[in-house]
Amino acid sequence: MGTFLNPGGSNAFTELVAKQDSGIFVDKTDFIAETIDRLDAGDLKLIAFAKPRRFGKTVTAHMLASYYSKGADCKAVFAGLKVAGYSGTKTVNGQKKEITYEEYLNRCNVIYWDMNSIDNDFRAYESDKSLYVDYVDDIVDYLQYVTLLEIRQNREFDEKISKAPLIGRKSLKQALVATEAKFVLIMDEWDLLYREYRDNEALQKKFIDMLRGLFKAADGLSCFSLAYLTGILPIKKYNSQSALNNFDEYNMLHPDTFAPYFGFTDEEVREICRLPRCPISQEQMKEWYEGYRFAVNDADDNANKADGNSNDNRGKYRLIDVYNPNSVCKAVSRNRCSNYWSSTSSNEEVIRLINMNFDGIKDDILSMIAGGSVSFNFSSFQNDMVSLTKKDQIFSLLVCLGYLGCSGQPVSGTERYAYVPNMEIRETLIDIVREQPWYNAMPVIARYERLFQAIRSRDAANTAEIVGSIHNSSYVSVSGYNREEALVFCLISGLMWCAESSYDSFRELPAGKGFADLVFVPKIRTDLPIMIVEFKRDSSAETALKQIKEQDYAGRYRKDGDEREVLLIGLSYNSGTREHECLIERL
Repeated sequence: MGTFLNPGGSNAFTELVAKQDSGIFVDKTDFIAETIDRLDAGDLKLIAFAKPRRFGKTVTAHMLASYYSKGADCKAVFAGLKVAGYSGTKTVNGQKKEITYEEYLNRCNVIYWDMNSIDNDFRAYESDKSLYVDYVDDIVDYLQYVTLLEIRQNREFDEKISKAPLIGRKSLKQALVATEAKFVLIMDEWDLLYREYRDNEALQKKFIDMLRGLFKAADGLSCFSLAYLTGILPIKKYNSQSALNNFDEYNMLHPDTFAPYFGFTDEEVREICRLPRCPISQEQMKEWYEGYRFAVNDADDNANKADGNSNDNRGKYRLIDVYNPNSVCKAVSRNRCSNYWSSTSSNEEVIRLINMNFDGIKDDILSMIAGGSVSFNFSSFQNDMVSLTKKDQIFSLLVCLGYLGCSGQPVSGTERYAYVPNMEIRETLIDIVREQPWYNAMPVIARYERLFQAIRSRDAANTAEIVGSIHNSSYVSVSGYNREEALVFCLISGLMWCAESSYDSFRELPAGKGFADLVFVPKIRTDLPIMIVEFKRDSSAETALKQIKEQDYAGRYRKDGDEREVLLIGLSYNSGTREHECLIERL
């Protein structure tokens, strides 16, 4: 059992399994079955997954290590999990045979690289001259040196390596070839050098050359039964290098059939919300953490083609929405939905990207925060954080980082619609934008400020006019324009910038003798008014206001001597004239 060769013992995955009766465990072990089918299968044995921070990359890497590594003993861990139901046909020792999941369970030589840990170890090595080894000068040298050092602790491997010529302290590929063994390589955060050493092109080239030797050269490639790389960024176009273009790659722009493994699915979150210890509804989880929407080919596609059906479903998609898994787990453990994303370390990167303002990015970000979507094309994205020259590339990067979602069904081959996926990301982006010096100068924010002031001053005519301008804007769905829900959206988005930090908003809130359409209640400050809103389509604002009074929606805020100001707001829309009407009264 080692650190780099055949790791074993406890890790993030085994700890989750051990605590599944008292914690949250979502069984994604069927992903292992997908990798079993790819073992020694040409280029299919090379897999790369790019997911945002806090989306379970490390847990998945640990899961694969726990399954394959000779240094682990995990039969009891996987018993009863999804992968235990695996059966298939593989060529083993030159003969086809029926196999179960136990065929490879803890029977493979695994090389495990956690690039974050290796980077930390290298920095410690670099700062202590007593540790210095001749010719080990950078993290690429260090990575090869420490891995080779551990491989040589295996007596059988060391004997074979010792007989091979020209294997030095950094000759990792040559050493692997000399062992005459097959390895499973699992590399977590493979793209760390392109994020943390972004300005060191010489180091990046050295790193890519090392990977080219492992995965492009025939002798290096023959050493691996499987290679699994995980990171944040896609990998194909780094600095015009194509060392890894033989990897089968899945990312937030196109996860394809692996979409369910990019987060928690609706069904999985539904089961979490049924747990006795979970006080949060799935509707709340959906609002806060879902919204990463992917398209996969319709499940009937292959069946139709196999049957020779001329009316096949080519070009048809089914959509899969996934939730941020880390945030869902934190919401359950802390008994509330909140923003658990803002602590991630890429916020500074987002600030830099927004402030580039190619083609009006700032306006587009504000529009998306308010509920809109913006088209972009990812064909020119170079898959790094440096070579960005236009808006399309920045939106592609923001999707990969998890700060934007993108429409699942493509508009064309490489065109997508970007949007803010959920409340958690919306709050994060709002906090980022509010800190920028240009924030108060943006016209869309100025309009929202005017709406809030118009409501507070009971200027009904101006309120109706501003809501109308939002209703007629590009980010209100044309298909939903004549629906009452569109008015709710207009007011929520219109008040977002000036009310979000000070108000809690409630839709269909039980109040009096019925349910108020929309209520804004101050979180702390008592000098802000409570706002109770009723919406009417093809009726009058007077009718809406009358309903608030007759149903006594404000009654709950007049108990126990509560003297806060309450504003009653009736808002209507005439679908024939497309005119808005508003009445505001102070209770």
